[in-house]
Amino acid sequence: MMSEDAEPRKISENHQLQGNRESMDFVQHAILGTMESFDYVEEDLFAVRIAIEEAIANAVLHGHQGDQERLIDIEWTITEKEVSMVVCDSGRGYDESAVPDPTADENLTLPSGRGLAMINAFMSDVSISDGGRRIEMARKRTE
Repeated sequence: MMSEDAEPRKISENHQLQGNRESMDFVQHAILGTMESFDYVEEDLFAVRIAIEEAIANAVLHGHQGDQERLIDIEWTITEKEVSMVVCDSGRGYDESAVPDPTADENLTLPSGRGLAMINAFMSDVSISDGGRRIEMARKRTE
């Protein structure tokens, strides 16, 4: 427990990474490792791992049309109370309202289309901007 005078712990990083497995592993390791050092519970670690995987996958597959060489901007801040992340691609973007509902009967058997729904389910706050090229997400610490 922090004393009243202590500065709250906060770790912030930002990177430009290629959309490949090694980059995704680097980001996950850095974020989850810091969360573990802040004693986040497994439920929070799992939620953030899923959200960052889905956000990067969407940037590569949809934003960059599968081009793993194009750079993705990723930033994160971890405090004792919250993890916040921003993922930006330089793709053509999309209309968020045009994304089909993955829970609709006609979409249940589709092989993709659940990423945004999973991000929204696991994160406390989600905001999409810049024509779908930027996603900001945060997860409040489980008490």
